[in-house]
Amino acid sequence: MQAYAEGFEIMKTSPFSLDLHKIASIWGHGSVVRSWLLELLESALKDDTDLKSIKGYVEDSGEGRWTVQAAIDQDVPAPIITLSLQARFRSRQTESYGAKILSALRNQFGGHAVKKA
Repeated sequence: MQAYAEGFEIMKTSPFSLDLHKIASIWGHGSVVRSWLLELLESALKDDTDLKSIKGYVEDSGEGRWTVQAAIDQDVPAPIITLSLQARFRSRQTESYGAKILSALRNQFGGHAVKKA
C-alpha cells in the first residue's frame, strides 16, 4: 500500500497532466504491478481523482504493530513494513516537532532556509 501511495503521489505532483484513475485501470490489466489493491485504488479514484473527500490521516488496526514487534523479537529485518507503520503515525500529525528540530538544525549548520510559522 505504501509503495502505491508514494508512486501515485509522485505521478500526481509531476509536471504532466496524468489521469491517475486511467493509469490504475490500465495497470490492473496485464501489468506487472496488477493486484487487488490496485483494483481498490482504481475504484477509489473513479469519482474523486484528487481524493478531496478524505483526509490523509491513516489509522492502524494493530496488525502492523504486531508484525513489527514480532520482527524485532525474532531478529528479522522488516524495514518496509516498519517504515509503512511510521508513515501512518506521521499522517496523524498536523505539526511535527521533530520536523521543526530538523529545520532548525539545518538552518544552524548550513544556513538552509526556514519557513516561519
